[in-house]
Amino acid sequence: MKKIAVISIILVLLSSSCKTKKRTTYSKNLKTKNVIASKKGGNKIYNTSDDKSLPVDNGKFVQFKIASIEEYIETFAEIAQFEMMVYGIPASITLAQGLLESGFGKGELAMKTNNHFGIKCHKGWNGDFDFHDDDEKGECFRKYNHPRYSYRDHSKFLTTRSRYAFLFDYNPNNYKKWAHGLRKAGYATDKRYPQKLIYLIEKHKLYRFDSKYQKTVVDSDDVVISEASKIHLVKKGETLYAISRKYNVSVNQIMQLNKMKNTNLAIGQKLLVK
Repeated sequence: MKKIAVISIILVLLSSSCKTKKRTTYSKNLKTKNVIASKKGGNKIYNTSDDKSLPVDNGKFVQFKIASIEEYIETFAEIAQFEMMVYGIPASITLAQGLLESGFGKGELAMKTNNHFGIKCHKGWNGDFDFHDDDEKGECFRKYNHPRYSYRDHSKFLTTRSRYAFLFDYNPNNYKKWAHGLRKAGYATDKRYPQKLIYLIEKHKLYRFDSKYQKTVVDSDDVVISEASKIHLVKKGETLYAISRKYNVSVNQIMQLNKMKNTNLAIGQKLLVK
């Protein structure tokens, strides 16, 4: 009987030990994922999450009161730089589009929806929305609780639609080519759209924000995106070997950078290549 009792106690202790270890490991991983990279300051808040460093939407609509173009630039420049680092879109272009489309944050659409890029609902949009007169009366536009989600959606909009894919072959410092490319891809119906963007960039020296981002961030998959990173958007018919030759890196290097288990590619896939 004593032997049975001792064996029972040992089994209980082992079971308890295993459960405790499992909980501790999960907690540690969860904590690491959330604190790898964070930055706070005024209205600019970044925190590593599943959505590449944007904080979780708390569901509260935040209305910004911007007094001038200079204040708009000061408020959103860092967000535009961060989006450039993650998605490869020139910060100068993002800021100029934001200024133009939102009326530097004072336009009716921006004030009631935090939509700084005039992005319409389009098929597949499941988020909040509002109606606004644009090319036609009462058109559906996306609505965000904070402008930073508008900036992120702008990045996703450009990087997930094939008609914009050619833009990412341009030098990210060539804002003039990007401005004309956006018009060519059909982002805006205004024939003077490129000239307006270029005017804003040069008048307010927005090109200064296209310089290397000074932080190194780790995304939700622990892929390091540094200030020297370059992102390639995979196009139809491309192979990993062809991409490696284009950027003068080996196939193995690209696979290691992106934690790939095989050489299979998908159209629109973003690859770190440097």
